[in-house]
Amino acid sequence: MKIHEYQAKELLKKVGVAVPNGIVANTPDEARNAARQIGGKVVVKAQVHAGGRGKGGGVKLANNEDEAFAHAGKIIGMQLITYQTRPGGQKVKKVLVEAASNIVKEYYAGLTLDRETSLVTLMASTEGGMDIEEVAKNHPEKIHREAISPLTGLNAFQARSLVYKLGIPAASHARAVKFFQALYRAYVETDASLLEVNPMILTAEGDIFALDGKMNFDDNALFRHPDIADMRDLDEEDAKEVEASHHDLSYISLDGAIGCMVNGAGLAMATMDVIKLYNAEPANFLDVGGSADQARVTAAFKIILSDPRVKGILVNIFAGIAKCDVIAAGIVAAAREVSLNVPLVVRLQGTNKELGKKILADSGLTIIAAETLSEAAEKITAAVRK
Repeated sequence: MKIHEYQAKELLKKVGVAVPNGIVANTPDEARNAARQIGGKVVVKAQVHAGGRGKGGGVKLANNEDEAFAHAGKIIGMQLITYQTRPGGQKVKKVLVEAASNIVKEYYAGLTLDRETSLVTLMASTEGGMDIEEVAKNHPEKIHREAISPLTGLNAFQARSLVYKLGIPAASHARAVKFFQALYRAYVETDASLLEVNPMILTAEGDIFALDGKMNFDDNALFRHPDIADMRDLDEEDAKEVEASHHDLSYISLDGAIGCMVNGAGLAMATMDVIKLYNAEPANFLDVGGSADQARVTAAFKIILSDPRVKGILVNIFAGIAKCDVIAAGIVAAAREVSLNVPLVVRLQGTNKELGKKILADSGLTIIAAETLSEAAEKITAAVRK
């Protein structure tokens, strides 16, 4: 789950991470009042779940409250397009009005789980404000890392090591160490899967601030954090993905034309890979789970077909706990309910395979059977291209 910048800063502030004074505004008038309360120059920032807002026109400096009003009027309601939004952009519904900072230097700081070491890792770089992915690709030597033991947490000596590598002035060392340790505390205590501050800034006064904040959370741990779960903004999420979550389906919308329905995340990834091997593109990742029943399969079909880009569907089932006959019955029921009008290729393997195939064959529906994944991918790509 993702949250907005202003929400991330609320969580960071609770554990001692320094953030600029800011107020959320839903209208230009609220933005004017917020700027008046803060005083001086302010920054008006679009609140959407995407990076690159400044490049898309979603971040503006205002010298006074009237300029804040004008900027908010242009930003609120706009379709903000960045490299992280959907092609049509994301509609901005609110802005964060924040005190402008006297920036001397920008840095990057981030925490995530390094799966090679199985440890939470704190990363920091002097290239703050830049696209960190590009920095990692072109200048990996500029990203410094500290792997953190869960037994000790982030030690002061580890934080100091990063402070030295970043070249932070000696007068700000203590504040930078405190900042890094508070970041780690925020990451662990909220069950975050990603925490990024880009940029982390050094001000002319020697302070260290989080000028931006991005936090993603492990959905499986949200039951421990109802306050964070309440921060979920469904308007920022794909409607199909939201609907899938209501049926315990793992669904991610993609850009291709072949809808996929598979049981098991690994098999779903393999299915998408084989579709691409046949020079086609998957329209989604959809894992119906190991215990899929007829209702879940029907819901999955409806979600796949709600995407107008889908020109065909590939069902790839390797039954273990789930049984092929149950999946087949769900496919038939769903196809009839939604009046299926695109090619459908089904590959069934595993428990009750023959019974499942018979259900499909006796359905009277136009269903293309396949024995292997390669055959299934070949058939669906050929059917879509007709």
